[in-house]
Amino acid sequence: MTSAPTAPGAVTVRVPAKVNLELLVGPVRDDGYHDLSTVYQAVSLYDEVTVAPADAWGVSVSGALADGVPTDGDNLALRAARFLARRCDADPVHVSIRKGIPVAGGMAGGSADAAATLVALDQLWELDLERDELESVAAQLGSDVPFLVAGGTAMGSGRGELLAPVLARGTYHWVLALADGGLSTPAVYAECDRLRAGADVPAPVATPALMAALRTGDPHELAPQLTNDLQDAALSLRPDLAEVLSAGMEYGALGGIVSGSGPTIAFLVDGSEAGIDLAVALTASGVVRDVRRATGPVHGAQVLHHRVD
Repeated sequence: MTSAPTAPGAVTVRVPAKVNLELLVGPVRDDGYHDLSTVYQAVSLYDEVTVAPADAWGVSVSGALADGVPTDGDNLALRAARFLARRCDADPVHVSIRKGIPVAGGMAGGSADAAATLVALDQLWELDLERDELESVAAQLGSDVPFLVAGGTAMGSGRGELLAPVLARGTYHWVLALADGGLSTPAVYAECDRLRAGADVPAPVATPALMAALRTGDPHELAPQLTNDLQDAALSLRPDLAEVLSAGMEYGALGGIVSGSGPTIAFLVDGSEAGIDLAVALTASGVVRDVRRATGPVHGAQVLHHRVD
């Protein structure tokens, strides 16, 4: 990768959240990770990330869901910026994040911010990276980061970073039940391992029935195929989530699933009106902290504007 010129101005990128329609978890590998077979879908819940030249590296976070996001070197977006800068010998930037994706909610908010940062810096520094190059860099930052660069619906293997496109017809409507507090992804995986101790865990393989359901574009076909091997572990750590799942199904959801490592729960519904009805019912029930409605699939990280000073 060649050296990049320092560009003036700032670049803002919008990036979506994700849900895992299927998340199959294999046994622990020698490196401590798990082999996964997952089907991602990007949904219309967004963060906005702005990068601008600065005298020193920094990150700031705003928005209703900003609490709990690190503003130091642990921030994944800032790590992404420094990582790319080392590869192209670029100058410092400040990263500003406006949060609309839950923090530690199983929807890849941190990974989304890292993906947005890479896309923004590609524009700011005029790198002109091909999409596969961006995804390759993204894979070195986190398992979910490449998918948030790409968006849409895709199958992930390896740690989730190896992507293959999936044909998904139609638009799917989701109601996302947000929980108080977050769940640590490593803690959920550790609990999954504990619950499965002594069991013969097979290598994960994508389910043909899920792929077939996505080709129909019918949420009634997709709903019974939603699967998450981490769900039992998330419910073990957060038993209150079982009440949320039960309430969502009682109030009309076609299907419900813990999103990734949780604690956000994604309910699939039969269209926009059904989504409104479920969101109202869940809010009135008092079993959830907040709800969001979203659709998918949507595009991955996209540049909104590039201001040139």
